Amino acid sequence: MKSLRELYRIGTGPSSSHTMGPQAAAKQYLQRHPDAKAFNVVLYGSLAATGKGHMTDVAILRVLEERGPVDLLWEPSVFLPFHPNGMKFATKQNDGSLSDEWIVYSVGGGALSEGNDTPSAHDNEKLYPLQTMEEIMAWCQKTGHTFWEYVEQCEGSEIWNYLREVWQVMQESVERGINHEGILPGPLGLQRKAPVYFTKAKGYKANLQSDGLVYAYALAVSEENASGGIIVTAPTCGSCGVLPAVLYHLSRGHLFSEERILHALATAGLIGNLVKHNASISGADVGCQGEVGVASAMASGAACQLFGGSVAQIEYAAEMGLEHHLGMTCDPVCGLVQIPCIERNAFAAARALDANFFASLSDGQHRVSFDRVVRVMKQTGHDLPSLYKETSEGGLARIG
Repeated sequence: MKSLRELYRIGTGPSSSHTMGPQAAAKQYLQRHPDAKAFNVVLYGSLAATGKGHMTDVAILRVLEERGPVDLLWEPSVFLPFHPNGMKFATKQNDGSLSDEWIVYSVGGGALSEGNDTPSAHDNEKLYPLQTMEEIMAWCQKTGHTFWEYVEQCEGSEIWNYLREVWQVMQESVERGINHEGILPGPLGLQRKAPVYFTKAKGYKANLQSDGLVYAYALAVSEENASGGIIVTAPTCGSCGVLPAVLYHLSRGHLFSEERILHALATAGLIGNLVKHNASISGADVGCQGEVGVASAMASGAACQLFGGSVAQIEYAAEMGLEHHLGMTCDPVCGLVQIPCIERNAFAAARALDANFFASLSDGQHRVSFDRVVRVMKQTGHDLPSLYKETSEGGLARIG
């Protein structure tokens, strides 16, 4: 597994796989071909099907058009074999011929791959020797350490400076969102809800106020993402509201120190990293279970750690956070990261707190392991027809 820097990426929305990944690919292509003056770009599969709603074309053109003209072609019915989010970049010569073709895939969370499970040459080296939750739990039991200490051992103490920056951006995205009124961009004319939810939640008694505030914080970050604001992938743009909502709520409501929040971020990142490495966090590949489901698992484990959960209880909380999102489709209306994505973030954040509470009442022993649920999630995602995986052809997307 790679550094948490590859999972928690600070950038602009609305989509890590459809906006951040393609923009990163365009930048890499320019670096590889500094003399190119004109370009041909083909988008395949899911990137082509929902790319305009996700501003994929804007992200690519913003990079390449500074150098020269771009022919951008859309092939929504063509799926390259490695991943649904395929792209082909080429240099266009004066006679119209193409050269220096490069096929690359946006595999989720802003990460790129050149196919055949071969990481892009620009990816960071692998840092984590243990590849499953079972292996990491065995290490924790043997050493007496917990998950965040394993992260520190693998990443070094400098990871805390990066996670501190991540936490700062997460807090800022919450606070911008709960104060930002108006309409989200795009044809749906969707009114921002976070400011109203925040105001109303403050009027309830404590037991109802808690859920209301978590909803407001998740809506705030997700609405910032949908409008192209600065957020952190956790693990993706489309699911970026879940973890910040839970951590922001707990940091304010229970006065956890920044150090403990950073430790929780590390544990959440390790959970997301395990899914990314052993399955997928791409909605185009496995559906929304790989985005919002994984985000809920990350937030569940983080919350359980903050409340003093054991290694076994943390694993159980993460398992429930993912298990109860199995089969969730990725079906954004009009290809926008708005309906149903924004509300899903809010419900997943509340569900994460429920998973933490349920696990905390237990002794941590349970029948279905986190690793097994990850395997099931991967198989379930690959069994889903493509029309339910970010193509705007099925599910709720059809009402658009």
